[in-house]
Amino acid sequence: MTNSRSSSNLSRRKFIQYGSLAATTSVLAACGGGGGDTATDAGGGDASVAGGGDVIKVGVMYSTTGTIAIVEKSLQDATFLALEQINTGTGPWEANGAGIAGKTIEKIVVNPDSNWDLYNQMSKRLIAEDKVVCVLGCYTSASRKSVLPVFEEKDSILYYPVYYEGNECSSNVFYTGAAPNQQITDSIPYCYENFGPKGFFIGSDYIYPKESNRIAIAELEKAGGSAVGDEYAALGTTEFITIINKIKAAKPDFVLSNLVGDSIPAFYRQYKDAGINAEDIPIMAYPTTEEEIQAMGPEYSAGHFTSFNYFQTVETPENKAFVEQFKAMFGDDRVTNGVMEAAYLQTFFMAQAMKKILEAGDEITTATLREATRGQEFNAPQGKVKIDPDNYHTYLYSRIGKWKEDGQAEIVFSTDSAVKPIPWSQALYKGRECVHPTPDDRSDPTKETGKDLVPQFL
Repeated sequence: MTNSRSSSNLSRRKFIQYGSLAATTSVLAACGGGGGDTATDAGGGDASVAGGGDVIKVGVMYSTTGTIAIVEKSLQDATFLALEQINTGTGPWEANGAGIAGKTIEKIVVNPDSNWDLYNQMSKRLIAEDKVVCVLGCYTSASRKSVLPVFEEKDSILYYPVYYEGNECSSNVFYTGAAPNQQITDSIPYCYENFGPKGFFIGSDYIYPKESNRIAIAELEKAGGSAVGDEYAALGTTEFITIINKIKAAKPDFVLSNLVGDSIPAFYRQYKDAGINAEDIPIMAYPTTEEEIQAMGPEYSAGHFTSFNYFQTVETPENKAFVEQFKAMFGDDRVTNGVMEAAYLQTFFMAQAMKKILEAGDEITTATLREATRGQEFNAPQGKVKIDPDNYHTYLYSRIGKWKEDGQAEIVFSTDSAVKPIPWSQALYKGRECVHPTPDDRSDPTKETGKDLVPQFL
Protein backbone atom coordinates (compact mmCIF):
# COMPACT_ATOMS: atom_id res chain seq x y z
CA MET A 1 0.00 0.00 0.00
CA THR A 2 1.01 3.60 -0.52
CA ASN A 3 -0.03 6.59 1.54
CA SER A 4 0.48 9.65 -0.62
CA ARG A 5 0.11 13.09 0.92
CA SER A 6 0.62 14.87 -2.42
CA SER A 7 -1.48 13.35 -1.94
CA SER A 8 -35.45 10.77 -20.15
CA ASN A 9 -37.47 10.70 -17.72
CA LEU A 10 -39.70 7.73 -18.78
CA SER A 11 -42.73 9.28 -17.14
CA ARG A 12 -45.46 8.53 -19.67
CA ARG A 13 -46.84 6.20 -17.01
CA LYS A 14 -46.10 6.50 -13.31
CA PHE A 15 -46.07 2.79 -12.56
CA ILE A 16 -44.23 1.40 -15.57
CA GLN A 17 -41.98 4.20 -16.78
CA TYR A 18 -40.65 2.05 -19.48
CA GLY A 19 -39.22 1.97 -22.96
CA SER A 20 -37.07 0.09 -25.42
CA LEU A 21 -34.00 2.02 -26.50
CA ALA A 22 -31.63 0.80 -29.19
CA ALA A 23 -27.95 1.22 -28.38
CA THR A 24 -26.98 2.87 -31.63
CA THR A 25 -24.91 5.95 -32.22
CA SER A 26 -27.86 8.07 -33.29
CA VAL A 27 -30.05 7.15 -30.33
CA LEU A 28 -27.26 7.51 -27.81
CA ALA A 29 -26.34 10.87 -29.25
CA ALA A 30 -29.89 11.97 -28.53
CA CYS A 31 -29.37 10.93 -24.91
CA GLY A 32 -25.86 12.31 -24.76
CA GLY A 33 -26.69 15.71 -23.38
CA GLY A 34 -27.98 14.16 -20.21
CA GLY A 35 -31.42 15.49 -21.01
CA GLY A 36 -33.90 12.76 -20.24
CA ASP A 37 -34.50 9.13 -21.05
CA THR A 38 -36.81 9.54 -24.00
CA ALA A 39 -37.65 6.05 -25.21
CA THR A 40 -37.02 5.00 -28.77
CA ASP A 41 -38.48 1.70 -29.98
CA ALA A 42 -35.77 -0.21 -31.78
CA GLY A 43 -38.14 -2.80 -33.19
CA GLY A 44 -36.28 -5.93 -34.17
CA GLY A 45 -39.09 -8.48 -34.13
CA ASP A 46 -38.22 -12.07 -33.30
CA ALA A 47 -34.54 -11.55 -34.12
CA SER A 48 -34.13 -9.37 -31.03
CA VAL A 49 -35.17 -11.96 -28.48
CA ALA A 50 -32.41 -12.46 -25.92
CA GLY A 51 -29.15 -13.47 -27.59
CA GLY A 52 -30.58 -14.72 -30.87
CA GLY A 53 -30.49 -12.97 -34.23
CA ASP A 54 -28.49 -9.82 -34.76
CA VAL A 55 -29.06 -8.14 -31.39
CA ILE A 56 -28.56 -9.01 -27.75
CA LYS A 57 -31.16 -7.60 -25.37
CA VAL A 58 -29.81 -6.19 -22.10
CA GLY A 59 -31.81 -4.45 -19.39
CA VAL A 60 -30.66 -1.10 -17.94
CA MET A 61 -32.39 -0.33 -14.63
CA TYR A 62 -31.43 2.91 -12.90
CA SER A 63 -33.60 5.65 -11.40
CA THR A 64 -33.48 8.94 -13.24
CA THR A 65 -36.17 10.50 -11.03
CA GLY A 66 -36.75 10.45 -7.29
CA THR A 67 -34.47 11.00 -4.32
CA ILE A 68 -31.64 8.74 -5.56
CA ALA A 69 -31.55 10.18 -9.10
CA ILE A 70 -28.95 12.75 -7.98
CA VAL A 71 -26.32 10.04 -8.43
CA GLU A 72 -28.12 7.09 -10.06
CA LYS A 73 -28.63 9.01 -13.32
CA SER A 74 -24.85 9.12 -13.69
CA LEU A 75 -24.69 5.31 -13.59
CA GLN A 76 -27.12 5.16 -16.49
CA ASP A 77 -25.06 7.71 -18.40
CA ALA A 78 -21.85 5.74 -17.91
CA THR A 79 -23.64 2.58 -19.05
CA PHE A 80 -24.87 4.37 -22.17
CA LEU A 81 -21.30 5.46 -22.93
CA ALA A 82 -19.95 1.93 -22.55
CA LEU A 83 -22.70 0.44 -24.71
CA GLU A 84 -22.09 2.99 -27.47
CA GLN A 85 -18.38 2.20 -27.40
CA ILE A 86 -19.07 -1.53 -27.59
CA ASN A 87 -21.55 -1.17 -30.45
CA THR A 88 -19.33 1.19 -32.44
CA GLY A 89 -15.96 -0.36 -31.66
CA THR A 90 -14.53 2.71 -29.97
CA GLY A 91 -12.89 3.49 -26.64
CA PRO A 92 -11.71 0.39 -24.73
CA TRP A 93 -13.58 -1.80 -27.25
CA GLU A 94 -11.74 -0.50 -30.33
CA ALA A 95 -9.61 -3.62 -30.83
CA ASN A 96 -12.74 -5.81 -30.92
CA GLY A 97 -14.49 -3.99 -33.76
CA ALA A 98 -18.10 -2.86 -33.74
CA GLY A 99 -20.47 -4.97 -31.69
CA ILE A 100 -19.95 -8.40 -30.19
CA ALA A 101 -19.09 -11.10 -32.72
CA GLY A 102 -21.36 -9.49 -35.28
CA LYS A 103 -24.18 -8.68 -32.87
CA THR A 104 -25.37 -5.35 -31.49
CA ILE A 105 -26.50 -4.77 -27.92
CA GLU A 106 -30.03 -3.41 -27.65
CA LYS A 107 -30.69 -1.86 -24.27
CA ILE A 108 -34.12 -2.00 -22.69
CA VAL A 109 -34.23 0.98 -20.34
CA VAL A 110 -36.45 1.37 -17.29
CA ASN A 111 -36.73 4.08 -14.65
CA PRO A 112 -37.87 2.74 -11.24
CA ASP A 113 -38.29 6.29 -9.87
CA SER A 114 -36.29 5.51 -6.67
CA ASN A 115 -39.15 3.16 -5.65
CA TRP A 116 -38.06 -0.25 -4.34
CA ASP A 117 -41.33 -1.93 -5.41
CA LEU A 118 -40.89 -0.65 -8.95
CA TYR A 119 -37.42 -2.20 -9.16
CA ASN A 120 -39.03 -5.53 -8.36
CA GLN A 121 -41.85 -5.11 -10.89
CA MET A 122 -39.55 -3.88 -13.63
CA SER A 123 -37.03 -6.65 -13.17
CA LYS A 124 -39.85 -9.17 -13.59
CA ARG A 125 -40.94 -7.48 -16.80
CA LEU A 126 -37.42 -7.25 -18.20
CA ILE A 127 -36.81 -10.95 -17.64
CA ALA A 128 -40.24 -12.45 -18.40
CA GLU A 129 -41.59 -10.16 -21.13
CA ASP A 130 -38.58 -8.53 -22.77
CA LYS A 131 -36.42 -11.65 -22.50
CA VAL A 132 -33.23 -9.76 -21.68
CA VAL A 133 -30.16 -11.95 -21.15
CA CYS A 134 -29.11 -9.92 -18.09
CA VAL A 135 -29.66 -6.60 -16.34
CA LEU A 136 -27.25 -3.80 -15.49
CA GLY A 137 -28.66 -1.87 -12.59
CA CYS A 138 -29.77 -0.91 -9.10
CA TYR A 139 -28.09 1.52 -6.71
CA THR A 140 -29.20 1.13 -3.12
CA SER A 141 -29.06 -2.15 -1.24
CA ALA A 142 -32.80 -1.77 -0.71
CA SER A 143 -33.33 -1.91 -4.47
CA ARG A 144 -30.93 -4.84 -4.84
CA LYS A 145 -32.67 -6.75 -2.05
CA SER A 146 -36.00 -6.00 -3.75
CA VAL A 147 -34.95 -7.59 -7.05
CA LEU A 148 -32.71 -10.38 -5.76
CA PRO A 149 -35.57 -12.89 -5.27
CA VAL A 150 -36.66 -12.24 -8.87
CA PHE A 151 -33.22 -12.91 -10.34
CA GLU A 152 -32.77 -16.01 -8.22
CA GLU A 153 -36.23 -17.41 -8.96
CA LYS A 154 -35.93 -16.76 -12.70
CA ASP A 155 -32.23 -17.68 -12.73
CA SER A 156 -31.17 -14.49 -14.49
CA ILE A 157 -28.09 -12.31 -13.92
CA LEU A 158 -27.82 -8.86 -12.38
CA TYR A 159 -24.62 -6.84 -12.71
CA TYR A 160 -24.65 -4.60 -9.62
CA PRO A 161 -22.18 -1.67 -9.60
CA VAL A 162 -22.43 -0.17 -6.11
CA TYR A 163 -20.38 -0.42 -2.92
CA TYR A 164 -22.46 -2.25 -0.37
CA GLU A 165 -22.58 -3.75 3.12
CA GLY A 166 -21.47 -7.22 2.01
CA ASN A 167 -22.75 -10.33 3.79
CA GLU A 168 -24.20 -11.64 0.53
CA CYS A 169 -22.94 -13.89 -2.25
CA SER A 170 -25.50 -14.86 -4.87
CA SER A 171 -25.05 -17.03 -7.95
CA ASN A 172 -27.23 -14.52 -9.78
CA VAL A 173 -25.32 -11.30 -9.05
CA PHE A 174 -21.92 -9.99 -10.13
CA TYR A 175 -20.91 -7.30 -7.66
CA THR A 176 -18.63 -4.64 -9.17
CA GLY A 177 -18.77 -2.10 -6.34
CA ALA A 178 -16.75 -2.23 -3.15
CA ALA A 179 -17.08 -5.00 -0.60
CA PRO A 180 -16.54 -3.92 3.05
CA ASN A 181 -12.83 -4.80 2.99
CA GLN A 182 -12.28 -2.49 -0.01
CA GLN A 183 -13.76 0.59 1.64
CA ILE A 184 -14.41 0.28 5.37
CA THR A 185 -11.37 -1.78 6.37
CA ASP A 186 -8.87 0.93 5.38
CA SER A 187 -10.92 4.06 6.06
CA ILE A 188 -11.70 3.38 9.72
CA PRO A 189 -8.05 2.85 10.74
CA TYR A 190 -7.25 6.00 8.75
CA CYS A 191 -9.81 7.94 10.81
CA TYR A 192 -8.51 6.49 14.07
CA GLU A 193 -4.89 7.33 13.28
CA ASN A 194 -5.45 10.77 11.74
CA PHE A 195 -8.51 12.17 13.54
CA GLY A 196 -8.87 10.34 16.85
CA PRO A 197 -10.65 7.42 18.52
CA LYS A 198 -14.20 8.80 18.85
CA GLY A 199 -16.58 8.45 15.90
CA PHE A 200 -20.15 9.62 15.39
CA PHE A 201 -22.00 7.46 12.85
CA ILE A 202 -24.90 8.69 10.72
CA GLY A 203 -26.81 7.28 7.76
CA SER A 204 -30.04 6.99 5.86
CA ASP A 205 -32.53 4.64 7.45
CA TYR A 206 -32.27 1.40 5.46
CA ILE A 207 -30.10 -1.70 5.27
CA TYR A 208 -26.89 -0.43 3.66
CA PRO A 209 -26.15 2.48 6.02
CA LYS A 210 -27.10 0.51 9.11
CA GLU A 211 -25.06 -2.56 8.21
CA SER A 212 -22.08 -0.53 6.97
CA ASN A 213 -22.05 1.49 10.16
CA ARG A 214 -22.29 -1.70 12.20
CA ILE A 215 -19.19 -2.98 10.41
CA ALA A 216 -17.42 0.37 10.74
CA ILE A 217 -18.13 0.54 14.48
CA ALA A 218 -16.72 -2.98 14.88
CA GLU A 219 -13.60 -1.92 12.97
CA LEU A 220 -13.23 1.19 15.14
CA GLU A 221 -13.58 -0.82 18.35
CA LYS A 222 -11.05 -3.31 17.00
CA ALA A 223 -8.61 -0.40 16.56
CA GLY A 224 -9.23 0.80 20.12
CA GLY A 225 -11.80 3.50 19.47
CA SER A 226 -15.51 3.86 20.19
CA ALA A 227 -18.75 5.18 18.76
CA VAL A 228 -20.17 8.20 20.59
CA GLY A 229 -23.30 8.39 18.44
CA ASP A 230 -25.30 6.37 15.91
CA GLU A 231 -28.15 8.21 14.19
CA TYR A 232 -30.34 7.56 11.12
CA ALA A 233 -32.63 9.73 9.03
CA ALA A 234 -35.44 8.67 6.70
CA LEU A 235 -34.37 8.35 3.09
CA GLY A 236 -34.73 11.72 1.40
CA THR A 237 -34.56 13.72 4.65
CA THR A 238 -33.20 17.24 4.15
CA GLU A 239 -33.45 18.53 7.74
CA PHE A 240 -30.49 17.64 9.95
CA ILE A 241 -30.36 20.26 12.71
CA THR A 242 -31.35 17.74 15.42
CA ILE A 243 -28.62 15.28 14.40
CA ILE A 244 -26.07 18.08 14.03
CA ASN A 245 -26.85 19.28 17.57
CA LYS A 246 -26.27 15.72 18.82
CA ILE A 247 -22.91 15.70 17.03
CA LYS A 248 -21.95 18.96 18.73
CA ALA A 249 -22.93 17.59 22.12
CA ALA A 250 -21.03 14.30 21.64
CA LYS A 251 -17.82 16.06 20.55
CA PRO A 252 -16.52 13.24 18.30
CA ASP A 253 -13.15 13.27 16.58
CA PHE A 254 -14.83 12.50 13.26
CA VAL A 255 -18.22 11.77 11.67
CA LEU A 256 -18.73 8.70 9.49
CA SER A 257 -21.53 9.46 7.03
CA ASN A 258 -23.59 6.90 5.16
CA LEU A 259 -26.29 9.32 4.08
CA VAL A 260 -27.39 8.84 0.48
CA GLY A 261 -29.16 10.76 -2.29
CA ASP A 262 -30.64 14.20 -1.70
CA SER A 263 -29.78 14.00 2.00
CA ILE A 264 -26.07 14.42 1.30
CA PRO A 265 -26.01 18.03 0.03
CA ALA A 266 -28.50 19.06 2.72
CA PHE A 267 -26.42 17.60 5.54
CA TYR A 268 -23.10 19.10 4.40
CA ARG A 269 -24.61 22.56 3.93
CA GLN A 270 -26.27 22.52 7.36
CA TYR A 271 -23.15 21.09 8.97
CA LYS A 272 -21.05 24.01 7.75
CA ASP A 273 -23.79 26.56 8.44
CA ALA A 274 -23.93 25.24 12.03
CA GLY A 275 -20.33 26.34 12.48
CA ILE A 276 -18.62 22.95 12.32
CA ASN A 277 -15.61 22.94 10.04
CA ALA A 278 -13.51 20.13 8.62
CA GLU A 279 -10.53 21.00 10.79
CA ASP A 280 -12.54 20.48 13.97
CA ILE A 281 -14.71 17.46 13.10
CA PRO A 282 -13.98 16.04 9.65
CA ILE A 283 -16.52 13.88 7.83
CA MET A 284 -15.45 10.55 6.36
CA ALA A 285 -18.11 9.38 3.90
CA TYR A 286 -18.75 6.45 1.61
CA PRO A 287 -21.72 7.58 -0.57
CA THR A 288 -20.44 11.14 -1.10
CA THR A 289 -18.94 11.46 -4.60
CA GLU A 290 -18.11 14.19 -7.11
CA GLU A 291 -21.76 14.13 -8.19
CA GLU A 292 -23.17 15.12 -4.78
CA ILE A 293 -20.36 17.63 -4.22
CA GLN A 294 -21.16 19.34 -7.50
CA ALA A 295 -24.79 19.53 -6.36
CA MET A 296 -24.02 20.96 -2.90
CA GLY A 297 -21.20 23.29 -3.91
CA PRO A 298 -17.57 22.33 -3.23
CA GLU A 299 -17.16 24.92 -0.50
CA TYR A 300 -19.28 22.70 1.75
CA SER A 301 -17.18 19.58 1.25
CA ALA A 302 -13.67 21.06 1.23
CA GLY A 303 -11.48 19.41 3.84
CA HIS A 304 -13.75 16.41 4.32
CA PHE A 305 -13.02 12.87 3.10
CA THR A 306 -14.47 10.02 1.07
CA SER A 307 -13.32 6.41 0.89
CA PHE A 308 -13.81 5.04 -2.62
CA ASN A 309 -12.19 2.90 -5.29
CA TYR A 310 -12.15 5.65 -7.90
CA PHE A 311 -11.97 9.42 -8.08
CA GLN A 312 -11.94 11.64 -11.17
CA THR A 313 -8.38 12.63 -10.23
CA VAL A 314 -6.98 9.08 -10.54
CA GLU A 315 -3.93 9.29 -12.78
CA THR A 316 -4.12 6.49 -15.34
CA PRO A 317 -4.24 6.71 -19.16
CA GLU A 318 -7.55 4.85 -19.06
CA ASN A 319 -9.05 7.42 -16.69
CA LYS A 320 -7.86 10.35 -18.78
CA ALA A 321 -9.61 8.83 -21.79
CA PHE A 322 -12.72 7.95 -19.76
CA VAL A 323 -13.16 11.47 -18.39
CA GLU A 324 -12.64 13.01 -21.84
CA GLN A 325 -15.07 10.60 -23.53
CA PHE A 326 -17.72 11.02 -20.83
CA LYS A 327 -17.56 14.81 -21.01
CA ALA A 328 -17.63 14.72 -24.81
CA MET A 329 -20.87 12.74 -24.66
CA PHE A 330 -22.62 14.42 -21.74
CA GLY A 331 -21.08 17.88 -21.41
CA ASP A 332 -17.96 19.56 -20.08
CA ASP A 333 -19.77 20.53 -16.89
CA ARG A 334 -20.27 16.90 -15.88
CA VAL A 335 -18.04 15.05 -13.41
CA THR A 336 -17.19 11.38 -13.12
CA ASN A 337 -17.53 9.41 -9.88
CA GLY A 338 -16.87 6.04 -8.31
CA VAL A 339 -20.24 4.36 -8.75
CA MET A 340 -20.55 5.38 -12.39
CA GLU A 341 -17.04 4.07 -13.03
CA ALA A 342 -18.17 0.71 -11.65
CA ALA A 343 -21.26 0.84 -13.90
CA TYR A 344 -18.94 1.54 -16.83
CA LEU A 345 -16.44 -1.24 -16.15
CA GLN A 346 -19.10 -3.87 -15.45
CA THR A 347 -20.59 -3.27 -18.91
CA PHE A 348 -17.25 -4.30 -20.41
CA PHE A 349 -17.06 -7.35 -18.12
CA MET A 350 -20.45 -8.34 -19.56
CA ALA A 351 -19.42 -7.67 -23.17
CA GLN A 352 -16.15 -9.57 -22.82
CA ALA A 353 -18.05 -12.55 -21.42
CA MET A 354 -20.55 -12.43 -24.29
CA LYS A 355 -17.73 -12.26 -26.82
CA LYS A 356 -16.10 -15.31 -25.26
CA ILE A 357 -19.36 -17.25 -25.48
CA LEU A 358 -20.17 -16.33 -29.06
CA GLU A 359 -16.64 -16.93 -30.34
CA ALA A 360 -16.81 -20.40 -28.82
CA GLY A 361 -19.95 -21.04 -30.88
CA ASP A 362 -22.22 -21.18 -27.84
CA GLU A 363 -25.50 -19.46 -27.04
CA ILE A 364 -25.73 -16.66 -24.49
CA THR A 365 -27.72 -18.08 -21.61
CA THR A 366 -27.62 -17.43 -17.88
CA ALA A 367 -25.42 -20.49 -17.38
CA THR A 368 -22.90 -19.59 -20.10
CA LEU A 369 -22.85 -15.90 -19.15
CA ARG A 370 -22.26 -16.76 -15.50
CA GLU A 371 -19.28 -18.99 -16.27
CA ALA A 372 -17.82 -16.62 -18.86
CA THR A 373 -18.02 -13.58 -16.54
CA ARG A 374 -16.17 -15.12 -13.61
CA GLY A 375 -12.47 -14.31 -13.85
CA GLN A 376 -12.88 -11.51 -16.42
CA GLU A 377 -10.24 -8.75 -16.26
CA PHE A 378 -10.42 -5.16 -17.51
CA ASN A 379 -8.10 -2.15 -17.56
CA ALA A 380 -10.60 0.20 -15.91
CA PRO A 381 -10.18 3.93 -15.25
CA GLN A 382 -9.21 3.13 -11.63
CA GLY A 383 -6.61 0.55 -12.76
CA LYS A 384 -6.64 -3.15 -13.62
CA VAL A 385 -9.62 -4.94 -12.05
CA LYS A 386 -10.92 -8.51 -12.08
CA ILE A 387 -14.05 -10.48 -11.25
CA ASP A 388 -13.11 -12.92 -8.52
CA PRO A 389 -13.91 -16.35 -10.02
CA ASP A 390 -14.90 -17.74 -6.63
CA ASN A 391 -17.16 -15.10 -5.08
CA TYR A 392 -18.33 -12.99 -8.08
CA HIS A 393 -17.20 -9.75 -6.44
CA THR A 394 -14.52 -7.57 -7.99
CA TYR A 395 -10.89 -6.90 -7.22
CA LEU A 396 -10.87 -3.09 -6.73
CA TYR A 397 -8.47 -0.43 -5.48
CA SER A 398 -8.97 1.06 -2.02
CA ARG A 399 -8.51 4.83 -1.93
CA ILE A 400 -9.25 7.81 0.33
CA GLY A 401 -9.74 11.27 -1.10
CA LYS A 402 -9.68 14.64 0.65
CA TRP A 403 -12.03 17.10 -1.03
CA LYS A 404 -10.57 20.36 -2.33
CA GLU A 405 -12.12 23.75 -3.02
CA ASP A 406 -12.56 22.84 -6.70
CA GLY A 407 -14.77 19.83 -5.88
CA GLN A 408 -12.10 17.28 -6.80
CA ALA A 409 -10.26 14.90 -4.51
CA GLU A 410 -6.65 14.86 -3.42
CA ILE A 411 -5.94 11.16 -3.06
CA VAL A 412 -4.26 10.76 0.35
CA PHE A 413 -4.30 6.97 0.49
CA SER A 414 -4.24 4.28 -2.18
CA THR A 415 -3.38 0.61 -2.43
CA ASP A 416 -0.77 -0.19 -5.07
CA SER A 417 -3.07 -2.65 -6.83
CA ALA A 418 -6.62 -3.95 -6.69
CA VAL A 419 -7.66 -5.68 -3.45
CA LYS A 420 -9.26 -9.14 -3.44
CA PRO A 421 -12.91 -8.76 -2.35
CA ILE A 422 -14.12 -10.42 0.85
CA PRO A 423 -17.93 -10.33 0.87
CA TRP A 424 -18.29 -11.01 4.60
CA SER A 425 -17.00 -8.46 7.10
CA GLN A 426 -14.12 -10.08 8.93
CA ALA A 427 -14.73 -7.80 11.92
CA LEU A 428 -18.07 -9.54 12.38
CA TYR A 429 -17.73 -12.90 10.64
CA LYS A 430 -14.17 -14.06 11.07
CA GLY A 431 -13.05 -16.54 8.44
CA ARG A 432 -16.35 -16.61 6.53
CA GLU A 433 -15.84 -16.67 2.78
CA CYS A 434 -17.76 -17.43 -0.39
CA VAL A 435 -16.73 -20.01 -3.00
CA HIS A 436 -19.01 -20.87 -5.92
CA PRO A 437 -18.31 -24.29 -7.47
CA THR A 438 -17.32 -24.61 -11.12
CA PRO A 439 -19.65 -24.91 -12.91
CA ASP A 440 -21.95 -23.07 -10.54
CA ASP A 441 -24.76 -25.34 -9.38
CA ARG A 442 -26.32 -22.51 -7.31
CA SER A 443 -25.68 -24.32 -4.05
CA ASP A 444 -24.80 -22.40 -0.88
CA PRO A 445 -21.27 -21.03 -1.44
CA THR A 446 -20.70 -19.92 2.17
CA LYS A 447 -17.61 -21.44 3.78
CA GLU A 448 -16.69 -21.16 7.46
CA THR A 449 -12.91 -21.34 7.93
CA GLY A 450 -12.61 -19.80 11.38
CA LYS A 451 -9.29 -18.31 10.30
CA ASP A 452 -8.16 -14.77 9.52
CA LEU A 453 -8.40 -14.15 5.79
CA VAL A 454 -5.10 -12.64 4.65
CA PRO A 455 -5.40 -9.58 2.33
CA GLN A 456 -4.61 -10.43 -1.28
CA PHE A 457 -3.95 -8.19 -4.24
CA LEU A 458 -4.28 -8.48 -8.01
